[in-house]
Amino acid sequence: MKLVERVAAGDVAGVVRELGELTPDQRGACAAELTALFEVIVRRENTEAERIALFAARLGCQVTPEATAAWIRTYPYFTMDTWTVDLLDLYPVAWRTELVAHLGEQATTAGAVFAVTEHLVRDTGCPPPASHEFVLAWLYDRADGRERRPRVLGGAPGADFLERLRADDFTPKLLPLAVARPGRLLFGWHTSQRPLKALIGLAAEGVVDRDELIHNLFADMVGDPPHGTQAVVTLEAFALSPAEHAGVARERAALVDHLLGRLLEDGTRMEIAPFLVFLRALASTPAEQALVVRDYLALLDRSLPVATYAQEVLTGLDEAGLLEPGLFTEACERVLLRPEKKLVRAQLGWLGRVARRDPARAGRVLVDAATTFGHREMTLQEQALKLVAKHLKAADDSVLPELRTAAEQLSPGLSARAAELLGTPQDAVTEPYADVLPSVPEPRPVPGPISTAAEVAQEVAAVVANDRDVVAFERALDGLVRHAHLDRTALADALKPVMRREPKSHVDWVQSDLYDVASAVRGDEPRRRAVMMQRAVHVTQAGPSQTHSLAGSMLAARLTEAMDVIESGAQPFLLAVPTLATGALDAAVLVERISALDELGVTPAPVDLAQALLRVTPTSDEQVLSAAEALGSDAGQRLARWLREGGPAHQDSEPKGWPHCKPPKPASQGWWTPARPGVVIDPPLPPVAAALIGPYVGNRGLADPMAPFWVAQLPHHRDELMARDYFEPRVSQRGWPRNLPFVVESGGPAGYSVHLALAFGLLWEPESDSAVDAVLVLAARRQLDAGLLGRQLEALLNHGLPHADKAGGSLRAAAETGAYATVWSVLEAALPGLLRDTPVRGTAALLALAVECASRCAAKGEIAEVTAVAGRSASSQTVKNARLLRDALR
Repeated sequence: MKLVERVAAGDVAGVVRELGELTPDQRGACAAELTALFEVIVRRENTEAERIALFAARLGCQVTPEATAAWIRTYPYFTMDTWTVDLLDLYPVAWRTELVAHLGEQATTAGAVFAVTEHLVRDTGCPPPASHEFVLAWLYDRADGRERRPRVLGGAPGADFLERLRADDFTPKLLPLAVARPGRLLFGWHTSQRPLKALIGLAAEGVVDRDELIHNLFADMVGDPPHGTQAVVTLEAFALSPAEHAGVARERAALVDHLLGRLLEDGTRMEIAPFLVFLRALASTPAEQALVVRDYLALLDRSLPVATYAQEVLTGLDEAGLLEPGLFTEACERVLLRPEKKLVRAQLGWLGRVARRDPARAGRVLVDAATTFGHREMTLQEQALKLVAKHLKAADDSVLPELRTAAEQLSPGLSARAAELLGTPQDAVTEPYADVLPSVPEPRPVPGPISTAAEVAQEVAAVVANDRDVVAFERALDGLVRHAHLDRTALADALKPVMRREPKSHVDWVQSDLYDVASAVRGDEPRRRAVMMQRAVHVTQAGPSQTHSLAGSMLAARLTEAMDVIESGAQPFLLAVPTLATGALDAAVLVERISALDELGVTPAPVDLAQALLRVTPTSDEQVLSAAEALGSDAGQRLARWLREGGPAHQDSEPKGWPHCKPPKPASQGWWTPARPGVVIDPPLPPVAAALIGPYVGNRGLADPMAPFWVAQLPHHRDELMARDYFEPRVSQRGWPRNLPFVVESGGPAGYSVHLALAFGLLWEPESDSAVDAVLVLAARRQLDAGLLGRQLEALLNHGLPHADKAGGSLRAAAETGAYATVWSVLEAALPGLLRDTPVRGTAALLALAVECASRCAAKGEIAEVTAVAGRSASSQTVKNARLLRDALR
């Protein structure tokens, strides 16, 4: 075939000649062969001449104008040259005119689409397309001033954009279309400002009617509101005169109504930013804003950027005398108790300006300002009180009752000042202050053994779905062992539905890995994770794991041992099932369990026995001790010795020298990291159990957060537990403090490491509720060392953790439950180190809280560092709050 040969030779002119000798049907028949040739050429090295020849051939084989237009839009990136003109000339005028219509529907400046369309318009004499796409492409082309190749018709002479438009014979036909729908040109997906500059320039020269252009532009914006950034650029470029601004008042009002409706829906800062800038660019007059004042008032309840904008608008309305007194008061009520201090300060500033500008309104202004007396931030209360003091003389005495009532909400540190100002005596303290602390929770008893295989399956399913319930796990694990011993077949059948859903994967070993024990009962193919667990347990027989937590390794050892017990059928139940939800195991119950195994002649599994010993509650009951000593087995004698000795002795985790040495600023981590001593148990426990309380070996890094079962493994040694993995390097900093309530409900001394975990929790905002609850429960149990916790907070903040504001928020949450004296004891210990030398950033908030706590619990006694800061001449908030605290403590 000659056409294919011409393509292979890269003969573009020859391709055009061959196409001219073919009928339209013959050209269409060549399309398939040319497509196959295309697949070959693109896969080998080719020349530019080959590519152009192939493109020309494939374009020429498009039979209809519609197919040709689709082809050009699909492959637009070619240069229109002489060969293109010759190729188009093969078709009759009517065919080319129809091609113009199809190309004009979706015209674009990409590649040669516009160039082909314009050439055909000028060649055939047909009218140019009227689509806004073609008008936009025309403006872009004239802005670029692209030159045409020989024989290609199009373009316009001129040195710049405007000159080319003046000289272009398309301008009289297309420019009116641009003026009629300017928004479709200026607010499309493109971001170029060239059409905008062209229209403004032509309007300035009188080529187009500027008033008509502006009116049509706003009409387009109302019909299809553009993105805020595009609208701002356009409005700034037009720079409307006052008359023009007034001339589109109706359209601007419609746009404002749309934008206000969108802001009422609110959103993230990024989502609402375009609507805010658009509203500002519309520059509504106060009279126009007054018509929708209710909408602006409603915006005061939305996010900070939206509320700030509404506040600015309402301030302007008030200054223009267009805000009614009732609406002014409503604005204050909506804003003055919001948590954002910047917004409240701005509102108080507005109130101050009103009182200065119009003394006759002072009374209403002061009553509105007194709303701030109920704000939780004492600095804002103080600012409002100063405003009242400054303008009280201008107000009528009739406002005093309302002000006095409002003053009852003030922080106690400001009460004396308010009483002196408003003439109300301070309430005398008639009863000693006492904290309101939560009731001490009683440990939940663990129900007895599960009685049926069906119940075991239900409990296993619950653990797989939620692996944080220690009681459910312990009962399910014991149930698997018990019922596998009684009737393994029945248990396997009951477990079948449970095995359909595998537990979520974790890096560390967790309670939901009980799934693998159930799988072993059924004899199923073990999961890959179960095989890995078996290997890990084998490794830990020689020493603690370096890749999993100590608690996780102990759990894995218990699970694999349970599988072995089930396979052997030797042990009918487990010893280590706790009797309390904390993990504690009653000594009398453990004596009974070992006695039962002795009667059966069963030696308990070593890890199960070790866990039982670590859980057993020390007792002084001679009857229980005698019963233990009467046991004849090795396990029984070991239990008797364990109980007589009271179990492993408590190990102090307080670092050497704490707190007598003065910390540097910033304090190094080594200054506050807990000590990790270990006790050697004789005879030794299995390595995984000994690692929990024996000499510490460290860990390379923990992936998953601490879980409740960690605490349940050492229910009488929580301080030793917290001193270990809790302060190791870890991948996730989140999820750890949520377990603190389990720690404080557990047993054993609450020493340095437990308090340090609380201090960390108070500084971590995502988990602050858990830390606050833990502090309150520990205080209710009379186990909180507030001075120790305060000094630890000081050490962490001196270490450089930028969370003083979060610590203040957590402690305030604790105080507001009624624990003001407890929180004051913490702050009393923390403040000296935080204020010494250069105060730590964020201490002002802690001082404000200290003022409130000390005032409510009637604390007295000078703190030298507070007095020193209060005596400085600076006017920072830290100094101001230090003065308030100094006065409250006198």
